[in-house]
Amino acid sequence: MDTTDALDPRDRRDRPELLGRPDLLEPVGRLIAERACERLIVEFVQTLDLGEPGDVAELFTPDGVWEWAEGDRRIEGRDALRAYFAGRPADRLSRRLCTNILVTLTSASTATASTYFTTYRVDGHTGGMLPPRLPVQVGRYEDTFREVEGRWLLTVRELFLDFAGPTERLSPEDARDGA
Repeated sequence: MDTTDALDPRDRRDRPELLGRPDLLEPVGRLIAERACERLIVEFVQTLDLGEPGDVAELFTPDGVWEWAEGDRRIEGRDALRAYFAGRPADRLSRRLCTNILVTLTSASTATASTYFTTYRVDGHTGGMLPPRLPVQVGRYEDTFREVEGRWLLTVRELFLDFAGPTERLSPEDARDGA
């Protein structure tokens, strides 16, 4: 196999004429780029569920956008994203499951992805295990990524909901009893 035109992702900055050519990434470079985007998808939901929610802003480009396809919710820029996500209730317990992650490179430094997600969530949680609940959201993320200084970041995340309901608020008694 002639690899003369194969492009190692670490070398593409030295050859700007190849930046828009995902077909010239060598197979391992392609897998590394796709995996970096998949990891970013998982890191996003893990940070929301287990970390500091406002920190997800760092996973976006400085001009990044979070948008709900239906409604008027559009958050633009890291500072606005940080404030939006940090504003969730401190007593919220949430777990998101992501599956069917399909990343498509659109150039050597850009990609898109589609991901199905399910969200389990309650407010008023004070600790301990709860009995199972139905999910409050089932839908998909449509993402656009860009590599910036060697790191893949979200430029746009659109959220599409197929099923949605209100977030349950546990009563103080339920929260205490783990109901």
